[in-house]
Amino acid sequence: MKCKRIREVMPDLASGLMEVTPEMSAHLAECGVCAAKMEEFRRTMALLDEWKAPEPSPYFDVRLRARLREEIAKPQAGWRTWFRRPVLAAALTVLMGIGVGLFFTKGSGIYPVNPIVADSQVQSDPGTAVGDLQALEKNHDLYSDFDLLDDLEVQHDVMANP
Repeated sequence: MKCKRIREVMPDLASGLMEVTPEMSAHLAECGVCAAKMEEFRRTMALLDEWKAPEPSPYFDVRLRARLREEIAKPQAGWRTWFRRPVLAAALTVLMGIGVGLFFTKGSGIYPVNPIVADSQVQSDPGTAVGDLQALEKNHDLYSDFDLLDDLEVQHDVMANP
């Protein structure tokens, strides 16, 4: 029998919940480490058997009843107190819902509908990548007509050089 198996059942053996088998007793006779652990478990269990739980105070019930009478005799809060807490919780929930809705809703006044269009109103310096892209976007119609000019040049060269 292996030490691991013996150590798993040592608490049960020491407390008397499980009987020692001949294999276990043979292992305990051979293995000094397991035998020492078993003796420690037996001493611990013996100490736990001697321990007595403290008795509750004889005046515990009397004090408890007196405290309950005091709590019952306290003036009860009016309808406002029990009504106020749920109303405040509901109002806070509604306000948080509105806040989250405004945060994630596009075009709500806080955030523009299309942030790219709103940012395109800012002019960049010419010659930069952003400035060049803005110029291409503004003059798209003009640049798209350059293909017509190229075609006219080809026709002019063909007619000039027959």
